Amino acid sequence: MNKLKLILSNREIVLKILVTFGLLLVFKAGTYIPIPLISTTSVQNIIKGNDFLTVLNAFSGGGLSNFSILALGISPYITSSIVVQMLQMVIPKLNEWNEQGDAGKQKVNRVTRYVTIAIAMIQALVIIFSLGAKPENILTDSLIQYKNVYWLIYLYMAVVVTAGSAFVMWLADLITRHGIGNGSSMIISAGIISSLPTMFTTLYFKYLEGSVFTTGNLFLFILIVFLYVAMIVGVVFFEGSVRKIPVQYANRQAGQKGSDIPVKLNSASVIPVIFASTLMSIPMTIIGVLGLSTTTSNAAMWIDQIFSTSNPIGIALYVILIVFFSFFYAFMQVDPDKISDNLEKQNAFIPGYRPGEDTKVQLSKMLFRITLIGAAYLVILALVPIIVSKAFGFTAQEAATVQIGGTSLIIIIGVAIETFRQIETASETKEYKGFLD
Repeated sequence: MNKLKLILSNREIVLKILVTFGLLLVFKAGTYIPIPLISTTSVQNIIKGNDFLTVLNAFSGGGLSNFSILALGISPYITSSIVVQMLQMVIPKLNEWNEQGDAGKQKVNRVTRYVTIAIAMIQALVIIFSLGAKPENILTDSLIQYKNVYWLIYLYMAVVVTAGSAFVMWLADLITRHGIGNGSSMIISAGIISSLPTMFTTLYFKYLEGSVFTTGNLFLFILIVFLYVAMIVGVVFFEGSVRKIPVQYANRQAGQKGSDIPVKLNSASVIPVIFASTLMSIPMTIIGVLGLSTTTSNAAMWIDQIFSTSNPIGIALYVILIVFFSFFYAFMQVDPDKISDNLEKQNAFIPGYRPGEDTKVQLSKMLFRITLIGAAYLVILALVPIIVSKAFGFTAQEAATVQIGGTSLIIIIGVAIETFRQIETASETKEYKGFLD
């Protein structure tokens, strides 16, 4: 409460919080403005039960289900950031810019924005043309007759959606500069949080609404809410867990304290789960859009067996992909070779290990063990929604709204922790500054 009083007494921080909320309201309002010529009811029916489109819809704050001008939200920018980050490993010029300070980072940011526009256009075209494989899926009845110009209508829609993504990217920049926290993260979190009332409404009508209310259903409702709270506590603990690797400096006198290298337990954050669920869902999306059935098509049946997380093979593949991307991204974020070289340049070492190759091997072993725990945590968190859905007998629509665990929870809690730390740091800095003045 003392921290909260300190924050609220700081006029500058309160103003930034209000600016952030104002910009998030603009974003949310934009998710209700549909693209002209689109049949939103048909699109909503297609999205229900599709994992990939459900995740994309959550990131866009419901913009995809409304097929609004902000249908893709901030997701193209997130994808672009990851792509550019990976490209730095293979394109020396990008890595050189990244190490040139603010001027270099501005160049990297400019490239990221250009890539965002390209990715947004590609994503928009793929989604619209896929959904439009059957024109009645997305077009209003008055346009069904114009068969020769379908491609032109779809291209127009894709341009509108791409412009919407550019607008969201601009809003995120405004939040980062004039508001609180990272703009992209805040927009994603706001989109997910705005869907929470729907989750509790769904649970209410399933268990507590007049005609279905029983003591057993009341117990199930309380149990689900308890599981949700338990998952929040667990994610807070794991997201805040850090392994500190001690570092000593050869040029310091005996008795002087060294420092440490903090390595997060889940250094890859939510990216492995997003990549895995995206790769798993693309084949299922194509099958759904083409209207193929597992009962009439052998290809659809095999794809369903391999890529659907409702089947054992699909679950096993999902787990393998999460573990693979966890290790891949963790070793990309925390590079043992680079850390070892930096320690050697600073005349520093890890106690008990010689600088150079010995340090690299030890750092790699430590990172492997830490990532193994982090990957197991991500696998459990990703599988909990599937297990809960099966255990409580949720329909596809209910499972899409009642998310006990999963990517959404990691994003919300991670952003909340980081944002509060920034607010706390800003308030304490202001306090010290006032004391010195």
